[in-house]
Amino acid sequence: MSPMRHGVASVGQIEDYHLFEEIIDVRTPAEFADDHIPGAINCPVLDNTQRIEVGTLYNQVSPFAAKKIGAAYVSENIARHLRETFHDRPKTWRPLIVCWRGGQRSGAMTYVLRRIGWDAQQLEGGYKSYRKQVIDKLARLPHLLHFKVVCGATGSGKSRLLHALAQRSEQVLDLEELACHKGSVLGVLPDSAQPSQKTFESNLLAALQGLDPTRPVYVEAESRRIGSIQLPDALLARLREGECINIEARFEARVDFLLRDYAYFLNAPDWFNSRLDVLHTLQSRETINRWQGYAKIAQWRTLVIELLELHYDPLYRRSQNRNFNGFGSPETFTTSDLSAAGIDLLAARIAAKIAASPTTERTP
Repeated sequence: MSPMRHGVASVGQIEDYHLFEEIIDVRTPAEFADDHIPGAINCPVLDNTQRIEVGTLYNQVSPFAAKKIGAAYVSENIARHLRETFHDRPKTWRPLIVCWRGGQRSGAMTYVLRRIGWDAQQLEGGYKSYRKQVIDKLARLPHLLHFKVVCGATGSGKSRLLHALAQRSEQVLDLEELACHKGSVLGVLPDSAQPSQKTFESNLLAALQGLDPTRPVYVEAESRRIGSIQLPDALLARLREGECINIEARFEARVDFLLRDYAYFLNAPDWFNSRLDVLHTLQSRETINRWQGYAKIAQWRTLVIELLELHYDPLYRRSQNRNFNGFGSPETFTTSDLSAAGIDLLAARIAAKIAASPTTERTP
C-alpha cells in the first residue's frame, strides 16, 4: 500500500484490505446489494430514494440545490451511524471507507470519523477501482492453479464429493455453491436466489485467492453458465484444460441419489413442472407432458429414470467429449454406493490416488 494522503488510502492491491479492521461501504443499499467487497458492511450516507432525489435535483435544477439537500441527508445518516453502529468502536479503530469512485460520499464519512479521532481512510478510486482489480485478477489467477476436474453423469454425487474432499483438507473450488445453483435446468434452489454476476465474481476471487497454487484444486466440470451466472473466460479455459477425474456410478445408485438430493421437489410438483417447461427446445411436447404427468401422480422414480436415459445422459456424453481436453484419458473411479458414507470412501480413494501420483508440471 502506498503512502496515505490526507486520509486517502492508495490501496494498490486487494490483498492490502486486511490492514484495516473494518470496511465501511457508504453506497446505497441497492449498490451494495449488486456487489461489494467481501466482508464489508453497508452504512449508506444516502439511501436509494435520497440518491435519486439528489441526482434529479443536480440534473434538473442545479448542482447547488442538490448539494444543499444532499449535505443534509449525508449529515443525518452519518449521525445515525455514529449513534447506532460505530458507538462502541475503540479509539484504535481503523476503518477503510468505500463509495462508488472515492468521491464525496466516502470523503464525508472519512472526514467526520477522522475528526473524532479514528484513523479512517478513504479508498482511492472507490468501488470502481476494486471492481477493475477483480476483473484483472480473474483473468490471471486461474492460470496459476492446477485443477483436478471432477466429471461424471448427472446424479454421480459430484458436489457431495467436493464437500467430502474438503472435509479431508483437500483444496476445493465449489462453483455451484458460489452460484447458488446446481448447474442443470432443474438446478434452481428453493428460497435461494442466485447472486448478481458481480457478487459471484467477488466471491469467486476471494475463493481463488485462498488457494495454494502448489497443491491441486478439485472442481466440478461445469458449462459456461451455472443458471444465470457466467464463468469468467480464463477460469473456463483452465477447467477445460484440467486433468479429469471421472466418476462412474451404478445407474440405480444415481437414481437413488437424485431422489434424495432433489427431495425438495417432491412436495412441489407444480414448481418442478414449471422447470420442465424450459426443456421445450430439447424435448418434444409429448415427452414433457408425460414427465409432468409423472410428477403430478408422484411417480418420481420413473420420472428420474427417464430424465437420465432420455435427456441428461445423452447430453453429458456429447458435452464432456467436446468441452474437456482431459476427458479423453481421465482417472476413472467406479462406485455403486452414493450414500454419505459411500461418497466419503470415494473421496478417500481419490485423495490417496492423487497424492500418490507424480506432480503435474504447469506453467504459471
